[in-house]
Amino acid sequence: MKSAVEQLATYKSVHLNASNIKSHFVGIPLIIWSLFVVLNLIPFNLTVDLAGFAVSMDLANIFTLVVLIYYFKLHFRLALGLLLFILPVNYTAQLAAQTDMALWIATGVFVIGWIFQLIGHQYERAKPAFVDDINQLLIGPFFLMAEIYFALGWESELNQTITPLAREKRAILDS
Repeated sequence: MKSAVEQLATYKSVHLNASNIKSHFVGIPLIIWSLFVVLNLIPFNLTVDLAGFAVSMDLANIFTLVVLIYYFKLHFRLALGLLLFILPVNYTAQLAAQTDMALWIATGVFVIGWIFQLIGHQYERAKPAFVDDINQLLIGPFFLMAEIYFALGWESELNQTITPLAREKRAILDS
């Protein structure tokens, strides 16, 4: 498994333009929310007995758990922020999934989210990171949380590590 530094430097290498990053702060949450709506529409439920308590999990909750485990393995503090982000996203997606127009709403939000992504990459003049590495789709939210932390003055050592690496990777891409 690639480290948080490797993953973030690769992602940041095609996300150095401020307008691109801003567009991702709109696009990525929209895409994530729409995917959670769709996951909540899939009829699947897993019940597990944990120490005498029946715990029931739907597909969205299982996906959340798996992705959060991955994020916690990458970087504990960033994963805490992502946990605080994903819980209300999952909850509101569950509510939206109960509406008659849920699939249409999710589809519209998904398309709008990708429009923001594509507009951002026009500013960047670089292809999205996932084109070369599909795992980078999971790194998008992780990157945004890192950017929030950096803006707050947190994890400055991580920022100082990944930014020069990202610029080096970008120089290779641009050459």
